[in-house]
Amino acid sequence: MLSIQTQLFESQDIRFGPIDHEAHPEIESKWTHDAEFMRLMELKPARPLSPAMVKKQYEAVEKEMDEEKNIFYFTIRAREDDRLIGKAVVEWIDWTNGNGYIRLGIGAEENRRKGFGSQALNMLLRYAFGELNLYRVTAVVPAYNEGAIRLFQKFGFVEEVRRRKAVNRDGEFWDIIAFGLLNSEWQDQNQGRG
Repeated sequence: MLSIQTQLFESQDIRFGPIDHEAHPEIESKWTHDAEFMRLMELKPARPLSPAMVKKQYEAVEKEMDEEKNIFYFTIRAREDDRLIGKAVVEWIDWTNGNGYIRLGIGAEENRRKGFGSQALNMLLRYAFGELNLYRVTAVVPAYNEGAIRLFQKFGFVEEVRRRKAVNRDGEFWDIIAFGLLNSEWQDQNQGRG
């Protein structure tokens, strides 16, 4: 159970925030030119996007947040200087059954492998289970994304579905793995953590 004092949108080194339509399109556009980031974050073919195209995507996301109410999109920012370092999303929410999908990514190479992903996932789960009261969440990961697989397993996610050879990267076929975590499992892990 979350305490009312629990900080929803901040952790040790990062905070969640809204989209900044002036500053963020330029930054995220640079991420889309990084094939490694795009292949870790997206299952569809990677392609570089201009700042204008990124801004258009932001507008579509905000429209869906307002109208459909089945997606919650957060920017991940460094607490020290508020710079954009990634994104975290709860999406495809099925309110009837309490199910949602989660995605997160740290954009620039120099910000990866610093613990920001763990902090972001912890906050995203706290939001999905504590604030949205979801029953379960799913994360879909290509088998080549070993870092994400380790991260989800560290948080108690269980492999539920493996679609064999379902994504093609550079002429090689890879499995896509769906990991699931139940609210009750998350609660059990967080007993006594404060």
